[in-house]
Amino acid sequence: MKRLNVLVSAYACEPGKGSEPGVGWNWVMQVAHFHEVWVITRANNRQSIEQASATQPGPRVHWIYVDLPRWARFWKRGQHGVHLYYYLWQFGAYMVAQRLHHEVGFEVTHHLTFGNCWMPSLLVLLPVPFIWGPLGGGESTPQAFYGTFHTFGKLHEGLRSVVRWLGECDPLVRLAAHRATLVLAKARETAQRLQRLGAQHVQLYSESGLTAEECRQLKALPLRQDLPFRLVSIGRLVHWKGFHLGLMAFARLQQWCPASEYWVIGDGVERRHLERLAQRLAVADKVRFWGNLPRQEVLAKLAECDVLVHPSLHDSGGWVCPEAMAAGRPVICLDLGGPALQVTEETGVKVPVLHPEQVINDLTSAMLQLALSVQLRASMGAMARQRASHVYSWSTKGPMLARLYEEAIDGAPQPS
Repeated sequence: MKRLNVLVSAYACEPGKGSEPGVGWNWVMQVAHFHEVWVITRANNRQSIEQASATQPGPRVHWIYVDLPRWARFWKRGQHGVHLYYYLWQFGAYMVAQRLHHEVGFEVTHHLTFGNCWMPSLLVLLPVPFIWGPLGGGESTPQAFYGTFHTFGKLHEGLRSVVRWLGECDPLVRLAAHRATLVLAKARETAQRLQRLGAQHVQLYSESGLTAEECRQLKALPLRQDLPFRLVSIGRLVHWKGFHLGLMAFARLQQWCPASEYWVIGDGVERRHLERLAQRLAVADKVRFWGNLPRQEVLAKLAECDVLVHPSLHDSGGWVCPEAMAAGRPVICLDLGGPALQVTEETGVKVPVLHPEQVINDLTSAMLQLALSVQLRASMGAMARQRASHVYSWSTKGPMLARLYEEAIDGAPQPS
């Protein structure tokens, strides 16, 4: 494998984190084993990157820290204004990228994070092959499910659709899609939107990955055979995560499987609504809301559960699914977004999405099927562990990621 000079734009990039900061860090670390990598990232990531680089031996990476002048960022506070700031940051990053290209001579560029299909990357303007993604954001809650949301949820979904439409009208977004040598999409829905924007070569590719230590910890979790049969959902308690659908399905499961429980780990604006829903469904004594927990406690709770329920209505990533699979837990999810690519028929149950009543019934059927068969849970769990190890371990993803750059130079890669 030829060692290439690669320029990566990773606005979010931090060691020891999940979601996009974790994608930025782990992707870069893996690719740097095979290629020479320069990374443009935010200056506020510097401390954690330098600490990790000093204490965790790893491949050499050239870090370039970029931020807008203080006068251009005084209004940004935490997540408030983050998308506007990120958009403007692209221009500063591009000026630095131009200078670096003249000095180094990159053979491929890659915009990694944020992985959002409706915001641009100016790296596409450099005269070298450009990879964009993995990208999400093209997934939407099916219209039939708006009626299951409170007013805030409906407004949120409507505003999200408008903002995405405005982003897709941006000439810079369309330019990035049209000129990209390769676009990576986290889900089918996003891939379809990118093709409509003019992307010529789109490949489905999950952003999620597990470190060697995470794989070791999750693999060590023992499987359960004792009662009560226990379901668990993990994540932010927001409307589009669909936990209300999971609760309604669990209430119906009680008719056939009273020796069952449903644990919910996480917190958010929907918690009070979900607690009231459990009361109305007369299952409050069988549902436990744990709130936010440290990661080690989450793993301990996962070890006490049999099946992960992840009924998200538009989730491009779904990191919790590969984690549960690595722990040998079958996954029940909707056949939407990123989880639909992560979970197979051998590792869980993917519920088709037509209308709320059908989804609730099918979720109930999946829960009952797994509740009644320890053998099925064990076989799915074994296949889930195998898939997580082969597909979602960063150490096995590394060579695949590195080859993407070689394929980008030779032209559009063929799906693996």
